Amino acid sequence: MDWLDKATAAYCKLLELLLVLLLAAMVLMVFGNVVLRYGFNSGITFSEELSRWAFVWMTFLGAIIALKENGHLGTDMLVSRLGPTGKKVCLAIGETLMLYVVWLVLSGSWAQSKISWEVEAPVTGWSMAWLPIAGIVFAISAAVFHALKLAKLATGKLRDDELVTVQESEDLAHIKADGEIK
Repeated sequence: MDWLDKATAAYCKLLELLLVLLLAAMVLMVFGNVVLRYGFNSGITFSEELSRWAFVWMTFLGAIIALKENGHLGTDMLVSRLGPTGKKVCLAIGETLMLYVVWLVLSGSWAQSKISWEVEAPVTGWSMAWLPIAGIVFAISAAVFHALKLAKLATGKLRDDELVTVQESEDLAHIKADGEIK
């Protein structure tokens, strides 16, 4: 494992920790609000807004980890039947197209964050730009991961089993990973 793999693994571990913290905060805010509303006829005014923001950030950060672990579902019916050269060509095309899509997400999130920078959230008063910034973090991270995969492909550092980066279904992914049906 080279230093880039170690760095991306450490980055994903950091994101996983952040996801745990966001989920815990979300659960505490929502559960606490329910208990306060039904038990004491009061509530935490900002909990709904912050839980929504935490959910948005969890979605984008989780997508980064899924991208790194090739956890996104897709159709590999054609690519899995190709030889190594065909798989390499399809991977290069797919990664290049994904870089373009990531650019679209980045430019759209950047434009939206500039528009909403001065807009205040109704309850907390925080800048509404924090929501599209999650898209910026995702886009930059995804671009790095896609570029690294393209670089590994170009330098011949990808094994043949790494050339197909999607799974047909979650069930098949478990079978292939463990060699047994769960």
